[in-house]
Amino acid sequence: MNPRLNKLFVLLEEDRISLLQQVGRLSQEQFQNKVNGKWSIQQILSHLMTAEKLSLQYLNKKVQGINQAENTGLIEELKMIALKLSQRLPFKFRAPKGLHEITPTLDLEQLELQWGQERQELKKFLEQIKDDQINKKIYRHVRVGLLNIQQTLTFFREHHIHHLPQIKKLMQLN
Repeated sequence: MNPRLNKLFVLLEEDRISLLQQVGRLSQEQFQNKVNGKWSIQQILSHLMTAEKLSLQYLNKKVQGINQAENTGLIEELKMIALKLSQRLPFKFRAPKGLHEITPTLDLEQLELQWGQERQELKKFLEQIKDDQINKKIYRHVRVGLLNIQQTLTFFREHHIHHLPQIKKLMQLN
């Protein structure tokens, strides 16, 4: 795997494992508890996993024509700065239409297993990306448009970071 992609993948995995260890201390009731009708920790983690899973399905289709794709440039870098900023600020965004309906409700053990499997699929995908392909526009983000695979992995991580305060708040309330 390309060293830059590997570094981003390792960071994603460290974040996932750390988060699962933290919520692993909760009871099933705490894990599933909805406060004021908002998402539970279970729903948030399932959302993160499902978003990655669907993104990987999209990437697997788009990789077919990766060599014909254009390279990202300054515009995409600027869009990534805006995307990172949006994920770090306490703004709320609606999940893409239909995502909530197809997000499974899994207990923590099932979630850990399935998310781990999804990450192994992501790793396999990343291993097939050649060095001269890492800057190709391969992923369409719903708000900022086309991104390369490095930017996509960065978005996955920023999405995770975006939901951390929400998860930590719920952990304190439980």
